[in-house]
Amino acid sequence: MTTTANVGFEKELFKMADKLRNNMDAGEYKHVVLGLIFLKYISDKFNTRHEELVAEGDGFEEDKDEYTLANIFWVPQDSRWQILRDNATSPDIGKIIDEALLHIEKENPSLKGVLDKRYAKPDLDKTKLGELITLITNISSKYHDEKDLMGRVYEYFLNAFADITGGEFYTPTSVVKTIVEMIEPYSGRVYDPACGSGGMFIQSGKFIEEHAQNLHNISVYGQESNPTTWRLCKMNLAIRGLDGNLGAHHADTFHNDLHKNLNADYAMANPPFNISDWGGERLKDDSRWKWGIPPVGNANYAWLSHILSHLGSRAGVGAVVLANGSLSSNTSNEGNIRKAMIEDDKIDAIVALPDRLFYSTGIPVCLWILSQNKSHDKYRNRKGETLFIDARNLGTMVTRKHRELSNDEIKSIADTYHSYRNTDGEYKDIKGFCKKANLEEIKSHDFVLTPGRYVGIEAELDDGIPFEEKMTKLSSELKTQFEKSNELEDKIKANLKGLGYALD
Repeated sequence: MTTTANVGFEKELFKMADKLRNNMDAGEYKHVVLGLIFLKYISDKFNTRHEELVAEGDGFEEDKDEYTLANIFWVPQDSRWQILRDNATSPDIGKIIDEALLHIEKENPSLKGVLDKRYAKPDLDKTKLGELITLITNISSKYHDEKDLMGRVYEYFLNAFADITGGEFYTPTSVVKTIVEMIEPYSGRVYDPACGSGGMFIQSGKFIEEHAQNLHNISVYGQESNPTTWRLCKMNLAIRGLDGNLGAHHADTFHNDLHKNLNADYAMANPPFNISDWGGERLKDDSRWKWGIPPVGNANYAWLSHILSHLGSRAGVGAVVLANGSLSSNTSNEGNIRKAMIEDDKIDAIVALPDRLFYSTGIPVCLWILSQNKSHDKYRNRKGETLFIDARNLGTMVTRKHRELSNDEIKSIADTYHSYRNTDGEYKDIKGFCKKANLEEIKSHDFVLTPGRYVGIEAELDDGIPFEEKMTKLSSELKTQFEKSNELEDKIKANLKGLGYALD
């Protein structure tokens, strides 16, 4: 776990790096910084293995196979960090970096087209670039005993850049952690059709490690349409030791599904909210629309249908972040699709989350927990049931614009779902927070899935006094207040009249 002191060094490092960007746009600068951190990371891994081979004394320290067999990228001599460090003040440092990246890609096919070679651009201040290299070198030397230093720095920088650039490629950590803690992807095929910079995969890896499981128990499959974000994800997975199949290139999930035959054990996604230009008019007859044709003007139900179509029929489970409107919309067939999914028993749980969790939007969002088989013997038979959790009142504002869920709040949400789902769970409805509803109850709400409709008012706000009794008491108190107000008004008028002023 990251300590307070460590968070401090990461924050200070980002502040120092951000000062060096001069007049450069943060959206552009993030790629400069993240590319260098990645290069430092693979160089550190290479150097550690190089020192081990030198110590063995067999002369294999320059044998490429000794690195690739250990799942370590081969870094050619002219691409190693010490070359960049020694040339940090050179006016040709940008060209040196780009050439280093080219040689690394050439020697490591899995990195082909991944590394962003932008350092020789004339508009990139080479003095600032050299200072950035020196900064990364120094921080690495100072904290060289820290485990996975560059991996943590990379993740922190992704988060920090998301905060100042709008974060459209980044899912907040507390949201990702909530998803992972709920569906528990211990092993199997994990799929994200809108993977962004790979946050879902990274958190899955952390979850597995924290529970003493083998990281190689999961196989990662992802897809991303933005070429720059696709490269960020490839680097992020490499830094975290995850071998992910993101396809050979970026691609649109709806129109070029790179994993058509995948039956995933787990799917997790934070797709773009309410997108209207997803090209649905060209996919009217697509086999993924088993529950109805999604509207051309909104892709929310296209994402849900796509993910359900990729979940394995035996026990596949998915978690999808969507805008709250998806829970109740009846526009352009959405209500009919939602009804069909509910009647087909694919909705296992709905979680309403608070607003301002995301960097790119302040609107509140919700989690859809999907299940292909609620009667699977691994869990309690939940056939015909759906759990509703209203977590809108949770979270703490960590900045003026951004809210986060605490670890205890995430645990509360996950534990509630587990007690509902697991055979040994002792689930109980909690008024104002969670409610287990059957199909008939959902039907009585016209198949609207807004948790507030089901969980009711918080228990502490419900004092048990019947409504009629409350209204009688309140009416009596209000009548008394009106009478006192009239008396006071008459006294004020009399006093004014005595002073020679009349209000009439």
